[in-house]
Amino acid sequence: MDPNMAIVRAPDADLAAASAAFLPFDDTLYLDCAARAPRLRAVQAAGHAALDADAAPWRAADAPVEAQLESLRASVARLLGDGDGDGDGDGIAALPSAAQGIATAAHNLELAAGDAVLVLEGQFPSNLLPWQQRCVERGARLLGVRREEGRDWTTAILDAVEREPRLRIVALPRVRWDDGALLDLDRIAPRVHAAGAALVLDLSQSLGALPADIARWRPDFVVSVGYKWLLGPRGLAWLWAAPQRRERGVALAPHWSARDAGTGWRFPLDAAPPYRSGARRFDAGGLDDPVRLAMARAGLDQVHAWGVAHIAAALGKRLQAFDEALDAHGLSAWKTPEHAPHITALRPPAARLDAVFAAFRRERIVCTRRYGLLRIAPHLHVGADALQHVVGVAAHAG
Repeated sequence: MDPNMAIVRAPDADLAAASAAFLPFDDTLYLDCAARAPRLRAVQAAGHAALDADAAPWRAADAPVEAQLESLRASVARLLGDGDGDGDGDGIAALPSAAQGIATAAHNLELAAGDAVLVLEGQFPSNLLPWQQRCVERGARLLGVRREEGRDWTTAILDAVEREPRLRIVALPRVRWDDGALLDLDRIAPRVHAAGAALVLDLSQSLGALPADIARWRPDFVVSVGYKWLLGPRGLAWLWAAPQRRERGVALAPHWSARDAGTGWRFPLDAAPPYRSGARRFDAGGLDDPVRLAMARAGLDQVHAWGVAHIAAALGKRLQAFDEALDAHGLSAWKTPEHAPHITALRPPAARLDAVFAAFRRERIVCTRRYGLLRIAPHLHVGADALQHVVGVAAHAG
């Protein structure tokens, strides 16, 4: 199959036909895109085609792989709202994981003894562990923001920014990974900048599902995995660096791919070749795998073909109907308030949690259970009727 033939290109108002773009699920209702996206037919076809082509390496050339990477940089940049047309790929680096992107940001931001780094309590470990390590190295403090009952995360963050005089770095997701709580970056970013702190964003749970605008938020670094809502393979992630950061930044592990060694490809002993332009200085090695690159290309092409705004609107309608069904079944207390359009979580009473999760498993409903929550994260393969079925199962469990 030609991968391009598997891409669904013409969104209707609700993207009702988009389920045809995904491989079949048999009798399973998969609601765990926040962990791993369901596989697109186009991504599967692209991976198979690239694997077949890679079986004859003597026919391959270096230029196509480099061209693939450059095209991917531009495609990711477009999703960030960075630049017009094909996007400013100059700001994008390719890495194997979001954690390495966060660690790269931590390594390149100024932090002194006694300074504070702000994160959320319960933040995903990829955006926590590097800051813990950096604070230990520099004698800095990690400031964890908690959300008190009756308050939203955005307000809690703004209050913490206001109270901390030595705030130097604010590292946040846009959407919480556990329950889909949505942060208002339009309010948070200006206050962070006014405090003189650097802003680092992990968009792994929103890029490809929610429109982004880094021109408005003005972060120092942005990271995202390449799977989940970007619909690509694992083992490939993206780092965006602000212009002032990409001019002087240093990669965690120096690799020849980040250097411009010229056509002679020489690396003299006395001095390394200059860095390649832009954020390419942060590129990690080992990412020139044609299979991963082809799959990432197909996933991003599908996201662009649907349009992120269309995706957000369609998923928002589905989860709105899901919340309304909870209300209709008398389960309003189980809802997550102010969640993103594409991720939410059921909050059953502790005494019913086991029964609800067991009922889901019997009905072949797949979701993540953690911290007393059942995370619901569908993509366009799931219709509103299926989500109403989920609510019915939950309501009658136990």
